[in-house]
Amino acid sequence: MTSRKVPCLLPPVVPFLSETVIVIPALDESESIGPTIRRWLELGAGRVRVVDNGSTDDTAAQATACGAEVLREGLRGYGAAAWRGLENWPEDFRWVIFSSADGSDRMTPAEARLWQAALDDGADLVIGDRTATADSRRHLRPMQRLGNSVTSFALTVGWGRRFHDMGSLRLVGRRSLAAMRLTDRGFGWNVEMQVRAMELGCAIVELPVGYHPRAAGKSKISGNFVGTLRAGKGILSMLARMLWWRLNATRRIRDDAVMKAGAGWAAEAE
Repeated sequence: MTSRKVPCLLPPVVPFLSETVIVIPALDESESIGPTIRRWLELGAGRVRVVDNGSTDDTAAQATACGAEVLREGLRGYGAAAWRGLENWPEDFRWVIFSSADGSDRMTPAEARLWQAALDDGADLVIGDRTATADSRRHLRPMQRLGNSVTSFALTVGWGRRFHDMGSLRLVGRRSLAAMRLTDRGFGWNVEMQVRAMELGCAIVELPVGYHPRAAGKSKISGNFVGTLRAGKGILSMLARMLWWRLNATRRIRDDAVMKAGAGWAAEAE
């Protein structure tokens, strides 16, 4: 299906939204995709892209009817769908927001103003923190809370930065995202993004967001045992690879420093 410019239904609540592409990976979300798209357009998002990741229902038709661009990605995986949503990125859009298709990620006007303030202060990556309020925490499943804890611990140990949440609602700047050169095409996409952002010295901000029970349909990850195992494996595999690379890079830097020091001492001795 060809891409097209989607006009805002209303003026943007805050300026950055008019320059933002909303990317929504979707798999069999026909019942919830419509309200999700309409909420973003009503906030004033400049463009909404739904990436159909192999749906067997009419997710794509519903998304088109509600005013979104629909792209298709045959390779299953969150990262594959997210990457597809970035292809042929229009030049006049500076930001991308990744959002779930099930209605659990929602941004209020008040929250949008906080995100605008963060961007005005120089943020490169803004992550929605679903754990910031008791009401949102109540809707997180046990496996989501466990995954947050394990991943947060690994990031703290490996990179010295503690995160409260690994949620899907996140905004990143075009230039920063390009510099990250993300390679994961599965469930390690978000954690790779955060690690790359830290290594690049990006300004990362976590802001409270409301989190809601899915509007309809069945969860492919947190409410599904097999999906949870697959997601956990993808995240842990990505963390292991990045930790290995970081440790080996540190060792190479240390060895190079020792060799240079030795060479300098030898030169002085002569």
